[in-house]
Amino acid sequence: MAIEAKPQNTDENLVVLGKITSLYGVRGWVKVFSHTEPMDNILNYAPWKLKLNGRWQTVEVEQGKRHSKGLVAKLVGCDDRDSASVFCGGEIYGDRNKLPALEQGDYYWHQLEKLNVVTESGVELGQVDHLMATGSNDVLVLKSTPQSVDERERMIPYLPDQVVKEVNLEQGTIRVDWDPEF
Repeated sequence: MAIEAKPQNTDENLVVLGKITSLYGVRGWVKVFSHTEPMDNILNYAPWKLKLNGRWQTVEVEQGKRHSKGLVAKLVGCDDRDSASVFCGGEIYGDRNKLPALEQGDYYWHQLEKLNVVTESGVELGQVDHLMATGSNDVLVLKSTPQSVDERERMIPYLPDQVVKEVNLEQGTIRVDWDPEF
């Protein structure tokens, strides 16, 4: 199983947990897109380190809650739309060392990104650029590398034991049962 927690290479101890997308109401609340599962787990990774316009800022979450199909939060010191608006578009980072340990065979998305994907017969298909959640299963999105069989972008379902046969973090590879022509 792959658990969504989106990576970034800016600091090896930080991982992207979500993003502040827009304002919510007039009392300083913001809408938050969370990469964590469940989505409100992002509230447990305080304080948030925000990257906005290339600058870093640490913020404290005063309150947060599920709202409709999403999540809203109120940051300390944001009491109106104007003060909250400066944080819109900011990516929310947390300390990767604070992420809970996973069971054997489970991986965070940031662990899978940048791994090279090869077929069981040794054909290199590309490198994991990112993952997508589709509802039924996650999908590995591959970009070609100089060693890839071709220059195609590929989408491969992340289905352990069916399609994904082995993840080897030490070697930086994912072995898949996948037709290179597909």
